[in-house]
Amino acid sequence: MAERRIGMIMNGVTGRMGMNQHLIRSIAAIRKDGGVMLKNGDRVMPDPILVGRNKEKLEALAKAHGISRVSTDINACLADPNDTLFFDAATTQLRAGLLTRAIEAGKDIYCEKPTADNLAEAMAVARLAKARGIKAGVVQDKLFLPGLRKLKMVIDSGFLGRICSVKGEFGYWVFEGDLQPTQRPSWNYKKAEGGGIILDMLCHWRYVLDNLFGEVESVSCLGATHIPTRIDESGKPYTADTDDAAYATFQLAGGVVAHINSSWVTRVRRDDLVTFQVDGTHGSAVAGLQKCWTQSRVNTPKPVWNPDIPQPINFYEGWQEVPDVEPYPNGFRVQWELFFRYLAGEVDSYPWDLLAGAKGVQLAEAGLQSWAERRWIDLPKLEV
Repeated sequence: MAERRIGMIMNGVTGRMGMNQHLIRSIAAIRKDGGVMLKNGDRVMPDPILVGRNKEKLEALAKAHGISRVSTDINACLADPNDTLFFDAATTQLRAGLLTRAIEAGKDIYCEKPTADNLAEAMAVARLAKARGIKAGVVQDKLFLPGLRKLKMVIDSGFLGRICSVKGEFGYWVFEGDLQPTQRPSWNYKKAEGGGIILDMLCHWRYVLDNLFGEVESVSCLGATHIPTRIDESGKPYTADTDDAAYATFQLAGGVVAHINSSWVTRVRRDDLVTFQVDGTHGSAVAGLQKCWTQSRVNTPKPVWNPDIPQPINFYEGWQEVPDVEPYPNGFRVQWELFFRYLAGEVDSYPWDLLAGAKGVQLAEAGLQSWAERRWIDLPKLEV
């Protein structure tokens, strides 16, 4: 059994997502467990160098998680041939430029979404990666949520019959910062810093819809800025000048219609922070982050409209929960391990690449265009 070291540059790990999901729950956890076991008995062992602007913060983070290398010099890191993988979870606006530099330096790529803040740059990066022959992956974490993995199993079993529609509800109340401290950074609500829920969430919904229900063919989207003033990290008010809610309808291949509401200005009264209801000719399913419930055609109750009496049917009782049939580890880690197997040559292809990332940017850009022009936008097929 041999250990295969993968030297990796991790940029943006002092931010919430980069630190918690990618460094602590994925890379540090993989290292603690002895690496990723391959089918031939070899182990892939990631060896990260943490890169950022604050050396003290990087050193404290590295020490806490058994990592020996940090740097504030990204140019030196990109020039080091011993580190062959570049990861980025920093700001969206700088991502395309950083990915381009890393590809030109011969690095393989793994990064957060969106891969750029506009489609032209996202496609340029994808084409450059293909031309240089590098391996690339883009985080598409919601595909690996236990609830959506169970939903995918339900779909693949044929239980739903022909899918008719998908209804998604995502979001929660993000506090403005005056009555209670906010739970999201202020850049999320500033257009100049790459904020906005359409750019953020429609990238997610693209890969969820494409991989589970049918490729997105067109979109009609309405954005809104419901809270125009928020409080920043220093306690000062600022103007929130980008969308904090989006109401989007999608036409999918095969005639499926999907509608997803995304909002940071909504109070939750549903099973989870995100839920998807899928209605088909033979049955329906509802999935959240962890759980999934189904109702078959023969178990569907027959309600009668009568507003003069209390509703006699408890509609929750007619659903059956899909059981846990296997372990469901952290979804970010699962995708990291799949990507390491791809880098090691155990699999020949990887579907969640920079082109897949560009498709997410395409949908977000189309959503913003739809909002601005108040019309449906068709999505042409993308190719690199």
